[in-house]
Amino acid sequence: MKFLAITLIVHDRKRPPRERLREVVDNAILAEQLGFDGFGVGERHERPFISSSPPVVLSHIAARTGTIRLFTAVTTLSLLDPVRAFEDYSTLDNLAGGRLELIVGKGNGAAQAQLFHVTAEDQWDRNREGYELFTKLWREDKVTWEGQFRPSLTDAEVLPRPLQRQIRIWHGSATSKASVELAAQHGDPLFSANVTNPVEPYAELVAHYRERLAFHGHPPQRALVGAGSAGLYVARTSQEAIATYRPVFQARLETFRQLGAEPVFPTLEDAIERSSILVGSPQQIIDKVHRYHERLGHEVMHVQADADGLTDKQHHASLELFQAEVAPVLRREIPSRPFPVPEVATP
Repeated sequence: MKFLAITLIVHDRKRPPRERLREVVDNAILAEQLGFDGFGVGERHERPFISSSPPVVLSHIAARTGTIRLFTAVTTLSLLDPVRAFEDYSTLDNLAGGRLELIVGKGNGAAQAQLFHVTAEDQWDRNREGYELFTKLWREDKVTWEGQFRPSLTDAEVLPRPLQRQIRIWHGSATSKASVELAAQHGDPLFSANVTNPVEPYAELVAHYRERLAFHGHPPQRALVGAGSAGLYVARTSQEAIATYRPVFQARLETFRQLGAEPVFPTLEDAIERSSILVGSPQQIIDKVHRYHERLGHEVMHVQADADGLTDKQHHASLELFQAEVAPVLRREIPSRPFPVPEVATP
């Protein structure tokens, strides 16, 4: 199994944005030092997030790291001009030395739809069209194209050309079969959000992905699944982990209530039992990931990159223990395919 540390760059406004963004970069450097396989930055366009520009943040991370792979989580192609998105990510691909992978999706939130004039009726069509044009631009030096949501292209040359001749694109899926269908149609990997609900609806989507992959004529071994987790705190004992994490979880419940959302998991114990949250001793975390792997068959997993209410000392100690005693066992016991070796495009 491979492990990503991911942030949506939540900003509580208790400090300037520059400090929060610098913390994200520092967390990426720490993730590389500890041995994480990848670091991901989400894309949101509303409070409480300041992750509206993943390629800018990832470019800074690329300059400060040397080996860790860089992910978007997710790139909201339903909102973006795919030509401009290609220019940003092709530039980033060159700066990162071919370490870039994309997780794409329609995104969520009413505010971002209002900002970009995307409606519930057209968001999935925009996502599909954006993906198809983006990948065509990545593959072809000159593109002629016509679609519904942006001006047509005629023999268009879009620069710079990417470093990787082909880039692996995952499709992020939370609840809808539309992203699953797009992934299966093109034989792309699927990244299940696996955060808000119990495992059952996510397992159903993953099973549907495998069925549709076969329907579209792709071999079973083409299936590749990643999955998220709803929080992380590893300690030497379960008692220590629960006692330390309980205030963090209670603060999260209070935030849900302030937003008018009823929590799916009303107690920390319930979340540990029924959600993807990883709170406990190293062996408990290992056992839980195995249980989820039995349902999802995932080879890649993401954990929270941010302190998320923990102190820096607690956060760093948890990540260190995860990499020292959890990750090595899961890497050994749950095989995963290597990351793609970049096939560098000719100048």
